[in-house]
Amino acid sequence: MKNKNRWRTIMAEEKKEYWRWLESRWTNPNINWRQAKIITGGVDVGSVSTQAVIMADGDLYAFANMRTGSNSPDSATNAFNWALEGTGMTESDVKYTVGTGYGRVNVPMANKAITEIACHARGANFMYGPTVRTVLDMGGQDCKAIRIDEKGKVESFLMNDKCAAGTGRGMEVFSDLLTISINDVGKMSLDVEEEPEPVSSTCVIFAKTEATGLLRQGWPKNKVLAAYCRAMAGRVNELLQRVGVVKDFAITGGIAKNAGVVTRLEKILGLKALTPRHDTQLAGAIGAALFAKGLLEKDLKK
Repeated sequence: MKNKNRWRTIMAEEKKEYWRWLESRWTNPNINWRQAKIITGGVDVGSVSTQAVIMADGDLYAFANMRTGSNSPDSATNAFNWALEGTGMTESDVKYTVGTGYGRVNVPMANKAITEIACHARGANFMYGPTVRTVLDMGGQDCKAIRIDEKGKVESFLMNDKCAAGTGRGMEVFSDLLTISINDVGKMSLDVEEEPEPVSSTCVIFAKTEATGLLRQGWPKNKVLAAYCRAMAGRVNELLQRVGVVKDFAITGGIAKNAGVVTRLEKILGLKALTPRHDTQLAGAIGAALFAKGLLEKDLKK
């Protein structure tokens, strides 16, 4: 009986989705959308997550942040409907919507599609203020280093290659490998007496193989996580150095919530990242909704 219970425990652990981060939605209680002159939407369909934002006269009114599903149109629709849930607002009340992200051309309610580079730059300007000049977007399957001006306009940018190393998906792989919730890995990686050498940062498969070997050698999980977070920080630093880091510095995307990566990156740069006013995963959708406002105002003037 004891062995049978142990088997059940192991099976339960194997079925647990350690990579699953917290989905969320929010409505601003201080805004009456019915009094707004211009209501716009932004939908960012990424490779891993999808965000929908509703803005009333350029202020954030509601948002939804959820996992991207099997196809872009459904993911966009589900996130958009969730953002509207409980507000009394319908899709027809949103007068202009911009789609962005990998799935931007497949956003059913979008009036226009705009690249994620431009939208993240504009969203970072809204979230962090006009002093931001360097933006690091750490997304699900790529990273982007973006230089912007005081209005959030892109001046230059660089992207990493299409490997999951140094991205949110890479961290999800490690979370499952070590059977540790994705929500805890950052904090846990900082709980080490001494920084270990980084694991391979060129490929998530190589990194996973190396980490498995370290576990077999007796490394504790927090030390393995520290080695991977250090590798991620080093990898994105190389990207930032190529585009040039200028103050003020801000981070967007899901990995911005990982203290283990952010703290190590700040140490490498000798620079403290700004504190966001909103969920860092919303930057692209916020930028899209702001572009929608500008485009609608332009149409109304015609």
